[in-house]
Amino acid sequence: MRKFTFRGGIHPDDGKKLTMDKEIRAYVTQGEAVYPLNQHIGAPAKAVVKKGDRVIAGQMIAEAGGFVSANIHSAVSGTVKSIEKREVAGGGMADCIVIDNDGLFEEVDFEKKIRPLEKLYREDVISIIRECGIVGMGGAGFPTDVKLSPKNEADIDCIIVNAAECEPYLTSDYRRIMEEPDKLVTGLKIILGLFQGAQGIIAVEDNKPLAIRLLREKVADEPRIRVNKIKTKYPQGAERQLIYANTGRYVNSSMLPADAGCIVHNVDTVISVYEAVIMGRPVISRVVTVTGDCVAEPQNFIVPLGTSYRELIEAAGGFKVDPAKVISGGPMMGKALYSLDVPVTKGTSAILALSKDAVADSVPGPCIKCGKCVSVCPGMIQPYLLADLSEAGDTEAFLANQGMECCECGCCSYVCPAKRHLTQTIAGTRKNILANRKRG
Repeated sequence: MRKFTFRGGIHPDDGKKLTMDKEIRAYVTQGEAVYPLNQHIGAPAKAVVKKGDRVIAGQMIAEAGGFVSANIHSAVSGTVKSIEKREVAGGGMADCIVIDNDGLFEEVDFEKKIRPLEKLYREDVISIIRECGIVGMGGAGFPTDVKLSPKNEADIDCIIVNAAECEPYLTSDYRRIMEEPDKLVTGLKIILGLFQGAQGIIAVEDNKPLAIRLLREKVADEPRIRVNKIKTKYPQGAERQLIYANTGRYVNSSMLPADAGCIVHNVDTVISVYEAVIMGRPVISRVVTVTGDCVAEPQNFIVPLGTSYRELIEAAGGFKVDPAKVISGGPMMGKALYSLDVPVTKGTSAILALSKDAVADSVPGPCIKCGKCVSVCPGMIQPYLLADLSEAGDTEAFLANQGMECCECGCCSYVCPAKRHLTQTIAGTRKNILANRKRG
């Protein structure tokens, strides 16, 4: 029997018990709402409102700034307070639309926008997805309408829903599966309608047996959809690894998933497709897991975009002890926070507060050439060597040794007995190479 997995990977403590059984709670934004114009890959959106304008929930406040870009909609009603630079998760500054929330939550009449699915052509569905500002909500933020418009749609034969949720502590996707499975399945059917020759796969790690059973019941009469039980292992949900585990096809750094006949979507993204096409709703909220051993009452919240991280932490009971580190996202690929006064965006999956900072507490030592980093690397490269080349500034040798195949998953740093910051070092060189290519 085939094992749906990949070479390498690790098995960190998943931490999911804190919130796995916590049903999604609706959170109502109390303070101002802040909307970064760059909360997606590609060109920043362009504001279509100005200071003093009144807006309502669901109204577009920024339009896509190019082909690879995405519209942004307000999740609250109120008055545009300013358009200014604000800090965002990860520590950078971004142009943001700041809305003074009036607490009324008046909203657009979404029902007026609904058109019967059976009367929609392919171009209509993609246009709705574009208008509603849907992007990859697993963190990548790639505009979904662009992903669904490959050069040759006939080459796409596999639509994969990434329901692995392999990152430790995160349970937002799991709760959406358990509470809204029909939305997920219907959203996938809508996407499959765009690719007549494609089959749908919902890939779920085997540490989620209830979700697997529920989804298999829901797709029992769907000949084009199957649920694959994939091996629990990090980073099983990484795009390249997920494609290989489910299809046996390789994707490298110079390829797109479409080059292997695949398109991959996160659970929240597929549900957003359902809500856009069937309900007429743009992306104005998402599910966020607030968790960690410092959080008094870990929860899964459905949150209006633009809500402050600080507000959400307070809604989860605040900190029972002062955290050593707060992360936006999971512990493996999330971004450490310098401030809690940053907004929830389309890519915010979790807020994680930990009492120990394993990275800061470790002192890197010399490499002992043990090979552990090589054995766990899903990209089948040599992290210890690439880190050495990065530190030496030898870009040519870095490229010759397949440095661009690193997916920055963090497995090598996790297992390194010398506590070397392998992933961070390699990632810095990759970032510089990509920046130079863009400039050149």
